[in-house]
Amino acid sequence: MLVCEEGADSLTLGRLAARAGVSKPITYEHFGTRSGLLAELYKSLDQAQVSALKEALQSVQQNPGETADVLVAAYIHCAADTNGEIYAVGAALSGSEEMGAVHQEVLAGYAQLFAAALAPHSPLPPDELQRRCVGLVGAGEALCRVMVQGQCSEPEAAAAFFSLIRGGLQSFSTYP
Repeated sequence: MLVCEEGADSLTLGRLAARAGVSKPITYEHFGTRSGLLAELYKSLDQAQVSALKEALQSVQQNPGETADVLVAAYIHCAADTNGEIYAVGAALSGSEEMGAVHQEVLAGYAQLFAAALAPHSPLPPDELQRRCVGLVGAGEALCRVMVQGQCSEPEAAAAFFSLIRGGLQSFSTYP
């Protein structure tokens, strides 16, 4: 992929057209602008992460610690597995109108996914659980960025994220 080889800044509609063997008007017709292209790429990369997280959650038992463990491992590993590609695309989109909307949509989706996974283990009212999951996802994003930048390892990021989930949802009955 062009982004992996040359970085997100090199991804333009013209370069994409040349790489795909189509005319420039086709890429402009499909994506509109470079920001539109980057937003679609960001959503695509995110969808792969969401799918991996949902798949991992299917194997979880009805245990709060295990559920948190799977959420953490899948979330942190997805960021490690993409080698920061999603962050490079996000950085290329930063400041654009499209990025604000896409990023908000992505984070809200993760917060809903976390809340749905943790709800069976939490006596918190749904609104409060959702707010805490928004905070947890924000913390998870920050840890992923630090990890991708090489400031901590994947196991260190996962351990910190697990501690935050455990601390943020203290009202869970038990953790193994």
